[in-house]
Amino acid sequence: FGVPEENILVWDRSSRELEAAGFRLNNSANNGWRCFGTDAPGVGYESETVEFGAIGSCYTRILTRLDTLINIPVLKDHGLAGISCSLKNHYGSIHNPNKYHDNLCDPYVADVNLHPDIKNKTRLIIGDALRVQYHGGPGFKPEYNLNYSKLLFGRDPVALDFVGYQEIEKLRQKNALPSLVQEKRYPKYLDTA
Repeated sequence: FGVPEENILVWDRSSRELEAAGFRLNNSANNGWRCFGTDAPGVGYESETVEFGAIGSCYTRILTRLDTLINIPVLKDHGLAGISCSLKNHYGSIHNPNKYHDNLCDPYVADVNLHPDIKNKTRLIIGDALRVQYHGGPGFKPEYNLNYSKLLFGRDPVALDFVGYQEIEKLRQKNALPSLVQEKRYPKYLDTA
């Protein structure tokens, strides 16, 4: 794409999570593409709380200072949200996601994504459905984890997450599990979004 390596940043909520996923941390602009979490020295969250709908959060300084965002979420079942994919992935962009899990994360997931830096800077979403946790998530449960070998591509996070929801439901049905609707875990934040 003609983007200099030093202008590419792979980031997540914490550097520890990146390392656990197999990434090599690098916060030097002079040493290729960078990789670090919001908790890296000198990063952190904006000092001003921003309110959108029912949320009030400080967003990571990484998000507010970048030009373009490519969101790469992992598709998975989520006990408190129904599913987690591109929209829920931005709980990693705020300082207080723990406050927003009531009511199946509705309307909170939708409201977090109202931030203009998310809405206006997201150019691509690549949903990782290579291995899918289709029940018991978001934590790893090997008995409900499947090699699925799919990637979901899109520019609209609501559309991509709805397709992800449908994929989770297919896997649940194939494995004789009740639907998320039957379990009263339909991700209603998708309708709100």
